[in-house]
Order: sequence, then C-alpha cells, then structure tokens
Amino acid sequence: MINLFKIKGQKREDAANANGRAPVKKQSAGELRLHKDISELNLPKTTTISFPNGKDDLMNFEISIRPDEGYYQGGTFIFTFQVSPSYPHEPPKVKCKTKVYHPNIDLEGNVCLNILREDWKPVLNINTVIYGLNLLFTQPNDEDPLNHDAAAVLRDNPKLFESNVRRAMAGGYVGQIYFPRCI
Repeated sequence: MINLFKIKGQKREDAANANGRAPVKKQSAGELRLHKDISELNLPKTTTISFPNGKDDLMNFEISIRPDEGYYQGGTFIFTFQVSPSYPHEPPKVKCKTKVYHPNIDLEGNVCLNILREDWKPVLNINTVIYGLNLLFTQPNDEDPLNHDAAAVLRDNPKLFESNVRRAMAGGYVGQIYFPRCI
C-alpha cells in the first residue's frame, strides 16, 4: 500500500534541500506544548530558569530555587528537568542536583512530589511543577518522605531539623553524610 503522507513529506523535504536550506525538523506535540508552557511561565521571584544546552534544546533545562522564607531560606537549589516527547501525557523527570537535607528529596536527588507521579494530569504544566518544588522548601512534608531520617527529625524535633538544615546548607555533616555548601 502506498503511504501518501510519506511521499508528500519526502517531496517537501526534497524541495527544501533543492533550495539550499537544511531540512526543517518537525516538532513533536510534546515540544510544541513545552514551548507554549515556557513562553507562558510566571516564575516566582525566588526562581530562575536556564537552558544549559542552549535555547534549541527546550526539552532539557534547569531551574534554580532560592527560598526567601522557611528552613531553607538563603540556600540555592538546582533542579534538572528532562521532558519526554510524549509530554504532557507523561510528567517531566525532575532531579535535584544540589545535595540537600530534606524529607522529600533523597540523597540521589530524586524528588517526592505527587504531581510528578500518581497525580500527574496532562492539564498540569511546567509552571505547576515549579510552584510545587517551591512549596517543598516552604512546607516540607514529613508524611510522604524519600529521606525517612530527615522526615522523622522534622516530625519529632523541628528545632533539631532546623539545625540540621542550617548545618547541611553551610557545608557540613549531618550524621555520617556530608553536604556541600549551598548558601
């Protein structure tokens, strides 16, 4: 069976090459949606976005969060976003590059945020995820932890938790684990 769409696409590509132009890469639906999400971003004042691979690679970017209140005030935390071509039907993959003493972020940088897992819906967007990450720093959640030790300290002894966070952010040990300075 002849695939007319394939033939038509090949003719268009051949015509573009004949004109001396490079063939135009077709954007996936995920790339188009992500472009729209990024153009409509309304970042909190504590957050910046950067594209380490250049503006041509929108599917991989970083955000930096610098909380201005709560336990993590004054720290700088970098998150990487990897967005799949099937976005928004799949959530972005988010990792924390900054080693942090936090009940909802483990020592490998995995993030426990419900909208990145079971509560993801295609109507959510990058802005929603960024606000969720900011919320983790102003309201850490000890009820759904990735770092169980930090969650137990937050629940049982908030003053000790605050002291541990300050020590970790200043570049020090909490128990046997060293945290690089992020203030």
